Amino acid sequence: MSRRRTPLLLFVFFFLVAAAFREEKLLEIDVAVRDAIAEGKLPGGVIRLEHDGQRVTRVYGHRALVPSPERMTANTIFDVASITKSVATAPSICFLIARGKLGLDQAIRTVLPEFADDAVTVRHLLTHTSGLRSGLDRKGWSGYEAGIARAVTEKPLHRPGAVFRYSDLNYILLGEIVRRVSGDPLDVFARKNIFLPLGMKDTSFRPRPSARIAPTEDGLRGVVHDPVTRQMGGVAGSAGVFTTADDLAKFARAVLRGDFFPREMTEVASPREVAVQRTAGFDIDSNYSRPRGELFPQGSFGHTGWTGGFFWIDPSSRTFYIFLSHRVHPDGKGSVIALQHRLGTLVAESLTDVVFTPPARRVGYILGGGDALNGIDVLHASGYEPLRDMRIGLITNHTGIDRYGNPTVDLLRSAPGVALTAIFTPEHGLRGMADEKVSDESYHGIPVFSLYGERRKPSAEQLANVDALVFDIQDIGTRFYTYISTMGLAMEAAAEAKKKFIVLDRVNPIGGDVVEGPVLEGKTDFVGWHPLPIRHGKTVGELGELFRKERAIDVELTVVPVQAWKREQWQDEAGLPWVNTSPNMRSLQAAALYPGIGLLERAISVGRGTPTPFEILGAPYIDGEALIREVGKLPGVALTAIRFTPAASTHQGDACGGVRLRIADRRALRSVTVGLAIASALMRLYPDKFPVDEMQPLLRHRETLERIRSGARWPISDAQTHAPQTH
Repeated sequence: MSRRRTPLLLFVFFFLVAAAFREEKLLEIDVAVRDAIAEGKLPGGVIRLEHDGQRVTRVYGHRALVPSPERMTANTIFDVASITKSVATAPSICFLIARGKLGLDQAIRTVLPEFADDAVTVRHLLTHTSGLRSGLDRKGWSGYEAGIARAVTEKPLHRPGAVFRYSDLNYILLGEIVRRVSGDPLDVFARKNIFLPLGMKDTSFRPRPSARIAPTEDGLRGVVHDPVTRQMGGVAGSAGVFTTADDLAKFARAVLRGDFFPREMTEVASPREVAVQRTAGFDIDSNYSRPRGELFPQGSFGHTGWTGGFFWIDPSSRTFYIFLSHRVHPDGKGSVIALQHRLGTLVAESLTDVVFTPPARRVGYILGGGDALNGIDVLHASGYEPLRDMRIGLITNHTGIDRYGNPTVDLLRSAPGVALTAIFTPEHGLRGMADEKVSDESYHGIPVFSLYGERRKPSAEQLANVDALVFDIQDIGTRFYTYISTMGLAMEAAAEAKKKFIVLDRVNPIGGDVVEGPVLEGKTDFVGWHPLPIRHGKTVGELGELFRKERAIDVELTVVPVQAWKREQWQDEAGLPWVNTSPNMRSLQAAALYPGIGLLERAISVGRGTPTPFEILGAPYIDGEALIREVGKLPGVALTAIRFTPAASTHQGDACGGVRLRIADRRALRSVTVGLAIASALMRLYPDKFPVDEMQPLLRHRETLERIRSGARWPISDAQTHAPQTH
């Protein structure tokens, strides 16, 4: 009888799995992982998806490539590196908190009296807001006790509770706190209180030798990959756990049930003034939250590991996924950064009974690219030495962030030896949301003076309590984008008040090797503050030096330069996070098109009042297909005919015909040429309807305007290029 029922049971099982997950998305997951393996990003991996109790496990590639190939198996044991923080260290701390043996806001000096600072709390360590540097130096010590002796001498680089800075030191100290409070080393405590109760039979620090263990780098197999943990004997709060996808699924199920771990583990625990959010053990929304993908909502959480593992848990949809791999095998050169984001998106898309709305993000983190540093990152690396013992007036907004997403305003107000006494904001205000004049306000007790309200430059009274003005705002490489006008006016104010002026340089997000468009002619104003080409190809630091020289501004200027940036790199290629720079500048693609499409915004709709400003354009009288035929081939873009109704700005509420612009080739893109060619085509098609004179306030070049008016075809060769250089 049991044999006769087996086909029916299998049918029911596969029907339930099919009902929970879209098969086409599971196939896309297979393709994504296999492509990454084929590209040498990792040798293999195991993925586990669970939704409402329905499970899918897939196995890919090899467990080992050298010294001889071994096929991957579902029960492979992986060194999960920093996932240790989430599955061992943070739960152990939270257990002690739940039992009343430790407090979330307890100063760690009460447990580690030899620690160098009395302001750091358990919360700060759990959420990486202690201000401690990223890790321990490895020279001159060996063993667990020696490592802890080094760790307790570390002092915060920022006031605790002000900024996010991921640090292994935080969790090394937490592991020692577990030992001091409980009397058990972390590995023993975690095994007794977490691993064994959850049935995680293959999870441990310092595992016994087994052929199931995936090797990592340099022949390591069953020995922790992290060098500091290895130097501490294989057990630390920051790394050291080995586990399987099945065991980690048991952990994730317990988290989803909510009946095993305290709520601090799964709710936002970061101090309220910190912009980057984490729970007491999981990532929520930082540059490490790539496994969240595009769709999983706020309130979901997870973690990554250096060796190639990652997981994400979404309580709202009762879903989690786990991907374990060993991308460091055999030579340490693999990468799963892009795969983290891709799998997160595909898993969310695979759910048959859940439709996610893409959540708003404060910062769009990068999935690869270089290791460029903006001026704020260089300043941090210097210990803020150029600002030490000075009263600072900071000109900034929401775009002033470091690589980790920390606002520059928070970094400076918590930096040692720096007194932030005033904040000045440009058009759109401190948070970048206003589309009208901005009023003065305050930020954590610091006065915030608007430079887009009653005045456009700081007054002498506002500078009375300032030794230097510091500028940190992301420009987008276009002459009529007003943040650079604010910088120039502030430089004049600093010169008049005999104050220093310091520019924290930022990469040009659309590259610095291409210069396009006519140089502004005639009288300058706020949307054309200096005679520059439309696409100027400069960084804000370079513009500061140019303004001082060409406008003879007698100011003591210092530029903290960008580092490791190649001029041909766009912002994502440089490995730097994107922030929507203003209410209608919502993507790097829009920023790249803006120098040309922005020229048209007074004449026709350029998508303001739609989800994709500067990526579409149109008017009630435009036939998109006719425009595409008339304009012909354009450098670096592809056009598609569309219809849309803008909810704001030019042609508000009118049904418009037009085109969508897609960047097909970044290197070929000449956005000013694109804009001028489209304008000329519109003149040829609709000479009585296209208001060409509306372009002049931003174009500011009479000869070019008349050429457009004549309907002349625009040659692609009009673009100008600078030779690539490296910062």
